[in-house]
Amino acid sequence: MLLELARWLAQDVRAFNVFNYITLRAVLAMMSSLAICWMFGPMLIRKLTEYKIGQAVRDDGPKSHLTKAGTPTMGGALILIALGVTTLLWADLSNRYVWVVLIVTLGFGAVGWVDDWRKVVHRNPKGLPAKPKFFWSSVFAAGAAVYLGLTAQEPAQLELIVPFFKTVAYPLGAIGFMILTYFVIVGTSHAVNLTDGLDGLATMPAVMVSGALAIFAYVAGNAVFSRYLGVPFIPGAGELAIFCGALCGAGLGFLWFNAYPAEVFMGDVGALALGAALGTVAVVVRQEIVLFIMGGLFVAETLSVMIQVLYFKWSGGKRIFRMAPLHHHYELGGWKETQVVVRFWIITLMLVLFGLSTLKLR
Repeated sequence: MLLELARWLAQDVRAFNVFNYITLRAVLAMMSSLAICWMFGPMLIRKLTEYKIGQAVRDDGPKSHLTKAGTPTMGGALILIALGVTTLLWADLSNRYVWVVLIVTLGFGAVGWVDDWRKVVHRNPKGLPAKPKFFWSSVFAAGAAVYLGLTAQEPAQLELIVPFFKTVAYPLGAIGFMILTYFVIVGTSHAVNLTDGLDGLATMPAVMVSGALAIFAYVAGNAVFSRYLGVPFIPGAGELAIFCGALCGAGLGFLWFNAYPAEVFMGDVGALALGAALGTVAVVVRQEIVLFIMGGLFVAETLSVMIQVLYFKWSGGKRIFRMAPLHHHYELGGWKETQVVVRFWIITLMLVLFGLSTLKLR
């Protein structure tokens, strides 16, 4: 929106051409979404408190969490508002990738909204039943997968890129690409949702991974950089750096209120949307394996739940972890909540840096 205005003004004032630079608009998108969160965050928290949209706490969880009961939830709506508005302001709205990622993000956010609404307003502890939740998540993920698969312009856009190797890539074909895309989007979405159990635990890692994906998107959308670094050239993918910048700003703005002790929780409306956004961007820039590396925290949290459930059933009631997901295991082991969060942030930072190293180490 603002890009079109700048281009129109540039016909008379050449200085406005500076807004054609993706890097500048990515920074402006980050600052804009951060400012929106800071401006409207207090008002949203007041409204959620006024309508008594508070978090329910599990009785079988760590006892320290009982004090969190009643804390406003569904605050992820603030992230979606800031992200959506900022992307529409600064991104090139003629770019198809921007719309795909934005629609998937808001779609998963809508699924999370209904789930949260049922839990906190209708007092239904199960929220949205598993079948309709999975169905609507699949609709948005499969829709994106089919669209991206059918509109791929180059064979490289349908290959699975293996990091650390210049020439190792496995052709998936349109069908294989669609299947992989579906599982990446749905899997990442629910992995982030499982991680969102402590104040700020999922927010900061999502911001760090998003920032790294912004770099991958910029490189993939630049013919010179992509050729030099040996990554597939994806025309138009660079615009996703603006989306990722907006996500970073929205995440940091939300973290201002979500840091320990949290004034508001993200809820499924934010966690599902953030995960879907990261998964979709990674698919577009062909960095699914790198996402697996950088999002190692999300992977570990998900695996801990799967292993716990399978072992519990197989052993007849025994457990491997004190409690799943993984962050609760360390809490019950004596770590303070802030220790778990900061240490997991540090691990994510190292994983993100390792993922970024794949750009050059090939």
